[in-house]
Parts: sequence; C-alpha cells; structure tokens
Amino acid sequence: MSDTHAQTVAYVRETMLEQKEPPITETGAIKWLRENLFSGATNIILTVVSIFVIVWGLGHILPWFLNSIWDAGSLTECREIRNELYGSDASSACFAVISARWHQLLFGFYPQELYWRPVLAFVLLLSALAPVLFNNLPRKLLTWSMLAPFVLYFLLWGGTIWGPLMVLAGFVLGSVAFRFGEQVNAIIAVLAAILVPVLFWLFLAGPIAGALSELLPIGITKVESKDMGGFMLATIIGVSGITLSLPLGIVLALGRQSDMFLINKMSVAFIETIRGVPLIVWLFTASLLLNYFLPRGTNFDLMLRVIIMVTLFASAYIAEVVRGGLAALPKGQYEAADALGLDYWKSMRLIVLPQALKISIPGIVNTFIGLFKDTTLVVFIGLLDPIGLSNTIRATTEWNGIYWELFVFIGLMFFIFCFSMGRYSLFLEKKLQRGHR
Repeated sequence: MSDTHAQTVAYVRETMLEQKEPPITETGAIKWLRENLFSGATNIILTVVSIFVIVWGLGHILPWFLNSIWDAGSLTECREIRNELYGSDASSACFAVISARWHQLLFGFYPQELYWRPVLAFVLLLSALAPVLFNNLPRKLLTWSMLAPFVLYFLLWGGTIWGPLMVLAGFVLGSVAFRFGEQVNAIIAVLAAILVPVLFWLFLAGPIAGALSELLPIGITKVESKDMGGFMLATIIGVSGITLSLPLGIVLALGRQSDMFLINKMSVAFIETIRGVPLIVWLFTASLLLNYFLPRGTNFDLMLRVIIMVTLFASAYIAEVVRGGLAALPKGQYEAADALGLDYWKSMRLIVLPQALKISIPGIVNTFIGLFKDTTLVVFIGLLDPIGLSNTIRATTEWNGIYWELFVFIGLMFFIFCFSMGRYSLFLEKKLQRGHR
C-alpha cells in the first residue's frame, strides 16, 4: 500500500468477517407474514377480518364434526346418543346416515350381490385411462383402452355378450371400409367409415345378436338402467360424455374453420343451436320428446338418450374452446405445413392440432369439470343421481330431517373427481411446456 493511501485511510481490515445469520425479520415465517399478511394498512385490516371469520366459522363447524355420530339406525337414535354423550344443546353431525346408506349413494338400487361388477368396472376404467393420460406407459396398452368400453358395458348392464360384440363388429367394419375407401378418395373413405357401421347396427346387429344368443347363450345377470344411480350413474354419464364429446368437438371446430360452405354452415348451426339452449331443456327433450320421433315400439334406453344429449351439448362447447386454440396459433404454422407438402389431414394431425389442443387444455378441462357436475341435472328427468337419492333417503321415516350430512358427503365425492381433473390439467400443461424435460 502506498504511503499516500495509508495516510488517508484510518483503518484497513486485513481479514474477512465471519458470516452472520440474517435478521429474524428477513427470513422464515416472520418474513413471509410481513410480506403477505402485514405489508400495509389495508392488508393488515383484511388479515384481521379474515382471521376473525375463519375462527368464527371453525368455532361453529369443528364441534359439529368432532361430536359426529357414526353408529345409529335413525335420526332419532342419533339425537338420543348425542343427548347422552354431549347434551341436548350440543352441535353434532349424524354421519350414521352415511354408514347406513352409503351403498345407495354409490350404486343406487343396483343389486347388492352384484356390487363386485361396478367396482371391477371402475378399476378397469382406471386401467384403460392410464395409457391415454400418461404416455410413459407402453403404447400396446392402448388396445385395451379401445376395447374397455365394450367390457365395461357388459359388466355394468350384463345380459348376453353378443350385443357388445356386435357393436364392436360395427366399428371393425367401419375401419375396414375406411381403408378400402382411402384407395379411392378421402371423402369417400370418411363416408364409408360412417355409413357402413350405422347400417350394420340398424339392420344386421340385432338379428345376428339374437340368433347367436339362442345358439350360444353366453352372458351374465342383466341389470336395468333404472336400477343404476348415485355416483355410479354420475360416473357413467360423465365419463361417457367426456370421452365422446372431445373428438366430436374437435371435428366441429375443424368444420367451423372449413372453407367448404355446407360443412361450415352446418357446424355453425349445430354449435349455436346447442349452446343457445340450456342443458336441462335438452335433457327434457331426450326424456319426453325423442320418443315421438322414433318408430312405434322402439325401446330407446333413457340413460343412452341422456348420454347422447350430454355428449352433443358438451361437444358444442369443446368445439368453441378448440376453435380458440386454432385461432391463437400463428399463421406461420399453417404456412409451414403447406411448405412441407403435407395435405390437410396430415397438417392438422401432425402440426396444427397438437399445438391448438395444448393451448386449449385449460378450457377443455374446465368444460369437462362443468359437464361432470351437470350430471346432477338428470334428477329432473327421473334418474336417481346422488342428489335424487339424498331426497329419497330423507323421505324415509328413519332419516326424515337429515340434511347437511348427505350433502357434505356428496360434495366431497364431487370435489375428489373434479379436483383430480384439475390437477391432471396442471400436470399436462407443465409437461407440455417448451423446454420441459
């Protein structure tokens, strides 16, 4: 060090100071509280009011839960147990109604000795969805995903095995017709893939299934749709509507974007008509009016009619969500597909749709969640969903007067389903982010 610098600096430290802990107000929980709850006058007031509301709510709700009774045969017995244990003025939930009637809330009036069938069907449903939702599983499992709907139908409804097999045969014939039609023209291939299975199901499937049933009566106990209810009914309608509405919605979105006049106007008319009428009106249409347009003596199952209407209703909303994804895609993506020499279908399948669907994931999942919750509307046309069964349970002499306990259980079950869909949506969005490994 120079003499001049040594004369102007009073003290020069030759060793480093030891590292010290940061102030307690700048780390940990105290820092978080200061930054998030007490950062200003407005935030402090809102925090204090929120704490008061939370404490007040928990003070009323927690005793109701903590004093709950799970083993009783009726509401009257529940109250007697409460009076004996906690006093007549105590707040107590009578969850004994869930213990006594859980099977109805889950399965409706499905025969108890056959509960193994819907339970097995639910497990098989999860196994069929797994390879579709998670691409790290072997792709060979997708074959099971395509066959699962026919197996699940056979398990739930029972009867002869030849009915589901004839429906499957129609799809096989449609696939064969599409392959032959491709050699002529793409439009002819699509028309053949639609007309061949429809004609087979209308005129040949029934007689063939009947003849095979008489020749080889293979099947299990048949269960009518009117015996199904509860969350099993909500799951059947919800999963069917979600599965069928997504591809139909994509087709409608492409049709609305099409330059072909008839396809464009038909898609627009369908979407606007369906979206312009409440779902409950379409459900009443399926329940009451549809039979007037069917041939005399036709027995068209009510649950199937509801699934069709729910699918059409959801597909109109999915179409608009997907159309938003297509509109958000830069024009350069379409030009890039043209520059590669791809035809319309290849450009959509390989370049445009994957990106548009990624953009549309939040809207699509939001529509699916709304669709699953809207299955409760079927109570108005005579199907016993969880809400309808809760009314039936409360109408009995044993549980007349029970209220919140049933709806807490129903709300919890719907939350589990809808929260799971929301979390999968977040997982998928994160996985599809650019640069994600």
